[in-house]
Amino acid sequence: MKIFSITSDNKFNEYSEIGFQTESQEMVLETWLENNPAKIIEDGNLLIIGRQVATNLNSYIDLLAIDRQGDLVVIELKRNRTPRETLAQALEYASFVEKLSFEQLDEIFRKYFGDEVLNLAQYHREYFNLVSDEAVVFNNDQRIVIVGQKITPEIHQTSTFLRSKGVRVTCLEFTFFKADGGLRLLSTSIVVGDESVKISRVSSGSLPTISENAFFNTVDTNGRAIFKKLLLWAKENSFPIHWGTKGFSLNVNLSGTHVAFCFGYPPNSVYQQSIYSALFGRGGLLSKINIPDQELNIIYSNAVKTGLFQPAGRELKCIIDKNFSEKQIESVLSWLLNVTQEIRKYGLKDQGENRV
Repeated sequence: MKIFSITSDNKFNEYSEIGFQTESQEMVLETWLENNPAKIIEDGNLLIIGRQVATNLNSYIDLLAIDRQGDLVVIELKRNRTPRETLAQALEYASFVEKLSFEQLDEIFRKYFGDEVLNLAQYHREYFNLVSDEAVVFNNDQRIVIVGQKITPEIHQTSTFLRSKGVRVTCLEFTFFKADGGLRLLSTSIVVGDESVKISRVSSGSLPTISENAFFNTVDTNGRAIFKKLLLWAKENSFPIHWGTKGFSLNVNLSGTHVAFCFGYPPNSVYQQSIYSALFGRGGLLSKINIPDQELNIIYSNAVKTGLFQPAGRELKCIIDKNFSEKQIESVLSWLLNVTQEIRKYGLKDQGENRV
């Protein structure tokens, strides 16, 4: 394939094709695809949940994703041509992920995002904007995506055969171009896919965490006003702040164990610019605190009464899409303070006798 720009005098200026010749370039391609998941498969977006995921055979899956239906997608990258063993390797990976339980997928997802209190099911629903009655079964089926600068005839033929037998394989070719001035272009083409045992342990690479300064560069004026007060309030009260890939969690420190009580998210998060509760999710009250259901229901009800929180699955969310008054901000902080007091009052589940 040749790509040209058209000059002001209607001449063609050809872009020069550049091969991926070094090992580091394969990581560059991996990063590009990781940040553009909507451009990988032929029929929709993907949610990347893991990078360099270790298998039980001491090999590593380049990227692991989930589609809208909850099916797993194994993505194998080759910077140059795709040797015959590429497809066998991808099938090996698919046989591995087929046996992963939802809990193990949730673990991979949380390690990748570097946030132990994230919930895969809730994040998936928000990410794909699923309607309330749209059911999802996780890992009901598996898909394979092979990405290479050149899909060989052997891989093309075998992948087409597998698709005819019900194995969903997609092959994606890419070409890298560079023009004068440093402009880079990536051309992609789907060459196949656009036509009519329990695993004991899993691991994955992680996305980098965001800093406080970088976080405030992503929020708007409304978010900046409330988040600055929220984080200052947390620091004044010595509540540990854990930074994730997009936002943060605020925690109560109980003898070294951190219990999350809320999360803050910027506009570019799937949760929108908001404050989320941590009443029921992993790492929050229900999972760690010895609190009676009746008290938890009261906490939930009190949040709704503020008029600032609304249901978000089992949790509550306060969407920051307008300028909050001082009274409204104080109302949010007051409710959060009450949550922290309940955490200290009832203590950890395995230390109920040491309540304060």
